Amino acid sequence: MPLLPLALSAIVVALPAVAAAQSSTTLASHLPGKVHLLPATLETTQWGWFDNAQPPVLKVDPGDTVILETMMHSHNQVVPGRTIEEIKKLRTDHPGRGPHTVTGPIFVNGAMPGDVLKVKINRIVPRAYGTNFNVPGMFGQFPKDYPDGQVKYLYLDLDRKVIEFLPGVFVPLQPFPGTLGVARKDPGRYSSVPPGEYAGNMDIRDLVEGTTLYVPVHVPGALLWTGDSHAAQGNGEVNLTAIETAYREMNVTLTLAKGMALDMPRIETPKSWITMGFDADLNKAWDMAAAQTVKFLAEQRKVSPEQAKALMARVSDCRVSQVVNIKKGIHCLSPKDAGASEDMERPTRETATAFVTHAQDADLNKAMDDASRAMIKWLETNKGIARLDAYGLASAAMDCRVGAVDGAARNVHCLMPKSLWTAPK
Repeated sequence: MPLLPLALSAIVVALPAVAAAQSSTTLASHLPGKVHLLPATLETTQWGWFDNAQPPVLKVDPGDTVILETMMHSHNQVVPGRTIEEIKKLRTDHPGRGPHTVTGPIFVNGAMPGDVLKVKINRIVPRAYGTNFNVPGMFGQFPKDYPDGQVKYLYLDLDRKVIEFLPGVFVPLQPFPGTLGVARKDPGRYSSVPPGEYAGNMDIRDLVEGTTLYVPVHVPGALLWTGDSHAAQGNGEVNLTAIETAYREMNVTLTLAKGMALDMPRIETPKSWITMGFDADLNKAWDMAAAQTVKFLAEQRKVSPEQAKALMARVSDCRVSQVVNIKKGIHCLSPKDAGASEDMERPTRETATAFVTHAQDADLNKAMDDASRAMIKWLETNKGIARLDAYGLASAAMDCRVGAVDGAARNVHCLMPKSLWTAPK
């Protein structure tokens, strides 16, 4: 039997799912609606799959707030002390499912197909530790280049808001749910790995406190899950993992938008709207993200699709979300302010604030491979970082941006912030 921490085992015994669902409300008058508490136990979580026939662990009304917990991967088995060989075995012994532990599903009363569920993230409090690992010879962007594996367990300094990834290398703490989504419309059990129109494992690092996910509802009640909790991640997530952690508190308010026509998820930040695309082929993920962005801009600015396409090139900022979830992802930020534009910097060489690698190819997959591999090699050669540490640091902190895209030349620019080598005060 897999070992579980003593504290978790005690919670499992003391708080079965039915009791948690029936006695989950609490007083917290400063939060919207009724406030529900949802612990992460073996009864309130699933390991590596979604199924729209799964009975809900909690039912809430629109406008209510849920304060929930999440677990580490594989039902809390990827914790300090686990070796990379044991982590690999957790995957190979359980084919067909993802590694993620997801809390839920949460049933939202009144949610029906055609509605949009709004999930506002009020607060995230992670555990004191996280992990980054490379599964030997499996997964990630370059499994053949990195047939050897390693796992790093890292302290999350909540006071200074950093993770010291290597001696003198500090990754900013930026918690966000790697996986947040609703049930698919299709019956059956599906791996938690690929994202889609139901959101899920999007790995979009901009989905932080103060942002709201808008996701189309596909089944009655929506059935919301979250997990794959991250403390930080680079745009690309190239070695498969971010800084993986679990949340002591993820505080969300759930509301419904009736009559909002939406066929793909969107994210609202204080300054931007984020549209996205997913596909096993990064070129097709780009096409989907571009189509969603053009659609959004045409709606927002009340212009034709042709005008919106030209506008996108001037104001929207597109990044490679991840390339490791079966379906790769690209997300584009567009400003709420009709007179503004996003960060359009796409350098081809070092700047005052970042080390830079750049690649161009007719195939966006190849451009991403070349630009990100070049950054990993640059870290090894110029910073003296060991191979697997360079691969991990790129996964946790590199920012890969989509530059000019046309039929003959697709550009990817990967930036590594110089600020990582500055100790926090």
